[in-house]
Amino acid sequence: MSKNFVKIDEERCKGCGLCINFCPKKVLSFSEKFNSKGYHPARQHDPDNCIGCGFCYMMCPDTAITVFKDTAKV
Repeated sequence: MSKNFVKIDEERCKGCGLCINFCPKKVLSFSEKFNSKGYHPARQHDPDNCIGCGFCYMMCPDTAITVFKDTAKV
């Protein structure tokens, strides 16, 4: 079970989908709800499979993503 987590600022996200397209584990998708600007923001639907790679963070043109990576030794 992964402890990596992607936090998406739904109000900053304009729903471009770059984070979703570049996620190697496909743990992101569009939310069904709208933000205040009328966009479907991205959301993390599968946190258990997130590897914390940061591709979503690097691809986001709106700086709406923060990646928290588990650094604990198992």
